[in-house]
Amino acid sequence: MVAVALLGAITHQTLATWATVGMRPSSFFGRFRSVPSARFADAVVVLYTISILLGGIIYLYFRVDIRPELERAGHWPALGFFDLKEHFAAIGFALLPAYWVCWRRPHADEPAQTRTMLTSILAFVIWWGFLTGHVVNNIRGFGA
Repeated sequence: MVAVALLGAITHQTLATWATVGMRPSSFFGRFRSVPSARFADAVVVLYTISILLGGIIYLYFRVDIRPELERAGHWPALGFFDLKEHFAAIGFALLPAYWVCWRRPHADEPAQTRTMLTSILAFVIWWGFLTGHVVNNIRGFGA
């Protein structure tokens, strides 16, 4: 549930930051701009941190039980994607303080590019982790 809530929050915020200011409020992307994007920042930071902590608990099981099976079966591309997931998750975690500061008090005179790019990078990291986790989980069922 934490991952799904995180996906929803970061996706909404990302779409809102990429939507142009002059969009009609009745359009699909215009509705994303109706909710202030800064309101998602605290939720994203908390949910990302909880996801990292829960992922760290599950990681031991993966490393000891699942990864050796995948290695024996020769699923090297999937393991490579999972290794990238680990690295991206660490980079995303390191970006959280900058992300939070940029969204904490956005000023009207500040350019929005920094917030937009940090949010987009974090969205990529979160979606990469979510999709890679599902792919590896589905491959894991190969012997069942």
